[in-house]
Amino acid sequence: MVARVNTVAFQGVDVQPVDVQVQISNGLPAFTIVGLPDKAVAESKERVRAALHALGLALPAKRLTVNLAPADVSKEGSHYDLPIALGLLAAMGVIPKEELEGCVVLGELSLDASIRPVAGILPAAVHAGANDNRLICPEGCGGEAAWAGDLDILAPRDLLQLINHIKGTQVLGRPEARLNTMDEKAVPDLADVKGQETAKRALEIAAAGGHNLLMIGPPGSGKSMLASCLPGILPPLSPKEALEVSMVHSLAGTLPEGGLLKQRPFRDPHHSASQPALVGGGHRVKPGEISLAHNGVLFLDELPEFARATLESMRQPLETGTAMIARANSHVTYPARYQLIAAMNPCRCGHLGDPDLECTKAPRCGGDYQSKISGPLMDRIDLQVDVPPVQVSDLDAPKGECSADVAARVAAARAIQAARFDALGVGNTMRVNAHSDTNVLEQIAPMEEDAKALLNKSMEAAKLSARGYYRILRVARTIADLAGGAEILKKHHIAESLGYRRISFN
Repeated sequence: MVARVNTVAFQGVDVQPVDVQVQISNGLPAFTIVGLPDKAVAESKERVRAALHALGLALPAKRLTVNLAPADVSKEGSHYDLPIALGLLAAMGVIPKEELEGCVVLGELSLDASIRPVAGILPAAVHAGANDNRLICPEGCGGEAAWAGDLDILAPRDLLQLINHIKGTQVLGRPEARLNTMDEKAVPDLADVKGQETAKRALEIAAAGGHNLLMIGPPGSGKSMLASCLPGILPPLSPKEALEVSMVHSLAGTLPEGGLLKQRPFRDPHHSASQPALVGGGHRVKPGEISLAHNGVLFLDELPEFARATLESMRQPLETGTAMIARANSHVTYPARYQLIAAMNPCRCGHLGDPDLECTKAPRCGGDYQSKISGPLMDRIDLQVDVPPVQVSDLDAPKGECSADVAARVAAARAIQAARFDALGVGNTMRVNAHSDTNVLEQIAPMEEDAKALLNKSMEAAKLSARGYYRILRVARTIADLAGGAEILKKHHIAESLGYRRISFN
């Protein structure tokens, strides 16, 4: 007698169906789980046994075999507890097998038969909806699953409640979709930043076009505060973007309230972060910080203090928008379309160029410190600005422009870009200028003759790479969009864009 229950396995953001097959046969009493289970899955038999005991049920003194098919795919995580338990109950005749047909089941069991939240509910719910299946998940994940669309969802608090619903003695309603409020944090206002008008302008351009930004300045000049103001001028996530981001966070288990994210992620890992923590990986191949910052911002403070290999591992995701983690037995891909904002001191002491404060090793210490950032990585950063020390006169000056006013200009510029990409038929993959490829960029950024001459002359004099050429062009396109969206780039657009790139002319 074999009972079947459907669940899923996760390979990045991709979902693979898993058939949980439960058989009760004659033989010596044993409880065996096969199908490449990891330690958490292998231990589920003890949690299932205890949960059934809490309901007053005992496993039969027979041979119990649970097969997780396909058998050549690794099964990881604790969400297999509930499907295994339901399969056993169906095989024992406690609940009808027919009630489990067309259901995708996920959930971790406690020893008292309560059902604990698990990671990955949102992508599992999307998979269930795409295949016209129902979903059974923990109560704490119901608000997250409800965003997947119009599908039948059961979110019981414990195993007894689910059994009663299946038998018809209790009715469970469909959970309501919830928004995650844990991501709502107080964001500093740009008006509180004293001075630094050039850096504020660069931050506005970065927000409008989704460009990468590097701020270089001495300690206390306001680099970190400027970066923390960025979420306050970025537009909120669109429904499609919110679903993409929430699916990644669901897999990482960082949706504690089981709700959809509504603010753009702002991730600021410490410089001691390892390469798997930043890019993704580990034993169970979890998404890294660059994927958790998908459709949002990744802020790296003290950029040269990060390990060299860790920084270099970001080069490919910055270009492709995806993080591919290769292992001997699998390749896992996570989305990683993030905006890099970085800050660093000009040298180890932080006071390079100040004759009163710089150390005795200047200027050699500055070159050694800045050389920790490789040329290829620096070439991928669109905006590179110096943030000088704040003067006493700036501290007494009246407050500047607030974040709300800047956010309005950023939203208007992004609306211009979105309309332009939609008109070209590439709106599904490109929403901001930083995402445009060279073919599209040549269509959306024609230049006047004197503007083109300036850019060509600068490229030859500064020995710019082709990547640097097009990144300057993208920034110029954003500058024009902030000014109203002129179709043809003028000389002053190119000149301002060149000013945000650290170029050394020989």
